[in-house]
Amino acid sequence: MASSCKVLVLFIVILFIGSSNAQLSTNYYSKSCKHIFSTVKSVVSAAVSKERRMGASLLRLHFHDCFVNGCDGSILLDDTSNFTGEQNANPNQNSVRGFNVIDDIKEAVEKVCPGVVSCADILTMAARESVVLLGGPKWKVPLGRRDARTASQSAANNNIPPPTSSLAKLIASYKAQGLSKKDMVALSGAHTIGLARCTNFRARIYNETNIDSSFAAQKQSKCPRTSGSGDNNLASLDVQTPNSFDNNYYKNLVSKKGLLHSDQQLFNGGSTDSQVQRYAKNPNLFNDDFVRAMIKMGNIKPLTGSKGEIRKKCGRVN
Repeated sequence: MASSCKVLVLFIVILFIGSSNAQLSTNYYSKSCKHIFSTVKSVVSAAVSKERRMGASLLRLHFHDCFVNGCDGSILLDDTSNFTGEQNANPNQNSVRGFNVIDDIKEAVEKVCPGVVSCADILTMAARESVVLLGGPKWKVPLGRRDARTASQSAANNNIPPPTSSLAKLIASYKAQGLSKKDMVALSGAHTIGLARCTNFRARIYNETNIDSSFAAQKQSKCPRTSGSGDNNLASLDVQTPNSFDNNYYKNLVSKKGLLHSDQQLFNGGSTDSQVQRYAKNPNLFNDDFVRAMIKMGNIKPLTGSKGEIRKKCGRVN
């Protein structure tokens, strides 16, 4: 009898876990906001057409949101006189961008279905559209997240791995979010698009030896050795095709042309070398694994049901 009760309790627990995860659905807005995808795509497309870099910025916003207490739109909350958000945390300050595009999407969505779509879901959809617009894979996005009423600058400082991270630190950071080493390498492929500031790669191009010498010299010409000089000068994370979502990021790593220390750590004689090599040779494998990892990341601790809220403005709570 006791064992039967244990089985029943276990079944109920599994059922509960399954039902809570199932609240995210690829057809979540099929009845409540039929034109959600075309509306998001239209705004993202206009923004990326105006500035190709914006695609990478929107993808990065989603990543930095999910790594801090889950994919809840907390990164979008602006600081006020009595509220400290995540935007001025060390990994985000003078770095994350694209908030204006998210605001534009929210405004457009509110016109077609007011009070229905969360800012957290908008971030997720904008990231997917950015990848697709820049030539990457398309996937069905699980939706149904709600927006946080709080944010955590300390969690942003602690949870988002800096560009100085070792391979061990990277693996630990992703593991803390429920993401595997395989997920980490696949998600790092997002650096096939976007730019980085000189201050984030200066130490690598002047001090490290696992770097192609001509590549280092090229970057040194735009990033002076002296700290404070040219700190905000930008360089492409992918030296070959910085505005196209492809597998060249991994080819760069094999050639010792990773821009950030944390990038090159993925191919530096460690446990992730073989996966980097597979992605460098097989773009379809990379695309498939990237999609799986993006969906998995998007499922980190979402607020569903009656938790959180649907913000009217993404930058502030209702």
